[in-house]
Amino acid sequence: MDFLNNAMNESPVSVLLDDLKNADEVVRDRATRELWRMWFEQKGLVGLETLRRAQILLELRDFDKAEDILNTLLVKHPDFAEAWNRRAVLHYIQGHYLKAIADCEAVIRLNSIHFGALHGLGLCHMALGNYKAAIQAFQQALAVQPYSLENQRLILECTFSLS
Repeated sequence: MDFLNNAMNESPVSVLLDDLKNADEVVRDRATRELWRMWFEQKGLVGLETLRRAQILLELRDFDKAEDILNTLLVKHPDFAEAWNRRAVLHYIQGHYLKAIADCEAVIRLNSIHFGALHGLGLCHMALGNYKAAIQAFQQALAVQPYSLENQRLILECTFSLS
């Protein structure tokens, strides 16, 4: 659980991590939204607006322009975990799973509790048929978000695929 201990040194994050483990779904949802907000706003309004532009392009399926925006952002801010995560999503949608894995791993190095990147890492490994690695990633995501039914379901699906 070292990946949790590093992030729990910060009090506001620690409280939100505790809230993710709360039996009350309303508390968990609020904590989830707050963590996503913090991650997206890590680099202020300029970073947030850049991520939004990239997301719009991604939704319009203009993958090259979206990637150019994210690449430029990452050159300026290589410590912006959510920019790496957004690029991982872009790669995943395009079926570039190895690139997406590399970006998810960059996110996790920067933010070890990023349940979105841990989940994404699992999805990429699953798409490649690496079910043991997928299970490990989903289990790490569950360590952060233990009530995630999606990660629980995917662990079962991967376990079934192994047999």
